[in-house]
Amino acid sequence: MTRGRQVDWTRNSRPMQEGAGVLVHRAIGHEDTNRLDPFLMLDDFGSTRKEGYEAGFPSHPHRGFETVTYMLKGEMEHRDSTGRSGIIGPGDVQWMTAGSGIIHEEMPRMKGGELRGLQLWANLPAKKKMTEPTYRGYEKKSIPVVKTSGGAEVRVIAGTVSGERGPVRDVAIDPEYLDISMNPDTEFRHDVPEEHTAFAYVLEGEAEFDDSGETASARVLVVFESGEQIVVRTKGEPVRFIFVAGKPLKEPVAWRGSVVMNTQEELRQAYQEVRAGTFVKQH
Repeated sequence: MTRGRQVDWTRNSRPMQEGAGVLVHRAIGHEDTNRLDPFLMLDDFGSTRKEGYEAGFPSHPHRGFETVTYMLKGEMEHRDSTGRSGIIGPGDVQWMTAGSGIIHEEMPRMKGGELRGLQLWANLPAKKKMTEPTYRGYEKKSIPVVKTSGGAEVRVIAGTVSGERGPVRDVAIDPEYLDISMNPDTEFRHDVPEEHTAFAYVLEGEAEFDDSGETASARVLVVFESGEQIVVRTKGEPVRFIFVAGKPLKEPVAWRGSVVMNTQEELRQAYQEVRAGTFVKQH
């Protein structure tokens, strides 16, 4: 018999400013490092006011982890120390492996008067922290959409639903990243490797994420206990949420700013290299 995952804990995301004053709602942060391994951070950013985002995220270093940027509305323009640049449009995903070190900037841009996106940070195992930085960009049209028998519509960014596999592959943590929309009075069931850390983040609407009868609504993080399957149900209103899961690394974490390593000495070395101008490596 399949063992369903119950909700372990929930939390409202917290408004704060990042970059040069961009308003974000932080759902996952420093305090969750141990209990949400391998995930480090989840920010929900957006605004309907230009002054809420126009200064963006000026040049800053990254080392030792991956960032996953998923644009829901508006665009994100990015450029980095390798000379690469581009635009992440609505429905597009960028999976960036910072590896040994990259310096980049991100500038959000409204489209149709709206801006909203998600950025997830996922840790890298020690053996991959100093690999060559890479970008993987996925346009909206490359991400399969699955309609389940239970009435859910699922954009499969990473993982597999009903035989459809998402375009993100060959990632150390074996991730799942699903964008799920459900109409009222529907059910979504999805099998998950029992040992993987798993959470949902509600974008809009509300739903029940286990059999307790409790609901979670917009901008609430839902963290699951271990188990083999999640079951999500809606009642009188629709819901849209992301579901994310990944294999824990079970390694020590030393994290300051936008550098994530395994020891304090590695952190000290990284920031010494930033000051000395030797942070970005040649591969």
